[in-house]
Amino acid sequence: MEPFRNLEAVALPIAQPNCDTDQIVPARYLQKPRSENFGDFLFRDLRFGADGSENPDFVLNQPGFRSARIVVGEHNFACGSSREHAVWALWDYGVKAVIAPSFGDIFLSNAAKNGLLTIVLPHAVTAEAIAGLLANPGQEVAIDLDAQTVTLPNGAVASFEIDPYRKYCLTSGLDELGYTLSQLNKIEAFEKTYAG
Repeated sequence: MEPFRNLEAVALPIAQPNCDTDQIVPARYLQKPRSENFGDFLFRDLRFGADGSENPDFVLNQPGFRSARIVVGEHNFACGSSREHAVWALWDYGVKAVIAPSFGDIFLSNAAKNGLLTIVLPHAVTAEAIAGLLANPGQEVAIDLDAQTVTLPNGAVASFEIDPYRKYCLTSGLDELGYTLSQLNKIEAFEKTYAG
């Protein structure tokens, strides 16, 4: 995984509460191998019509949002089924962080395992950010993981909490296996003490 410290990027507003994992990546793509580019399936049924043509009304199809690397969502973002593919679809499209007032629990776990930063901010903050982003497509949001701050398009700075273990893994570019392997010397020392 790539270490995550700072990100300043175009933000995509998803103004719908309870945006579920089936909307993020439809179930018919779940049988595909991880080697597929799941970014092609991100919001597939919202982005495209049955004939494959783009839906011009969907926010990601608007020119100012196509290069988004941050999502700002509503309450209960990525609720629904436990599919890890929802994280893969966001990640493969290029999204590295999602900001929302709340998330589906399983999505939070899957995001942590795949290096996708999730940030919880108060609804008043995200609602104002979504409104501003929709009014002015292409605006950027800045995330400083070390300082645990988000700078919104209106210049407001919001602080966020993050589990220290999760922060360490993100800033070090480690997944759970990588973290375990980084502790190998301690594990071996413990095993010798415990066996002795």
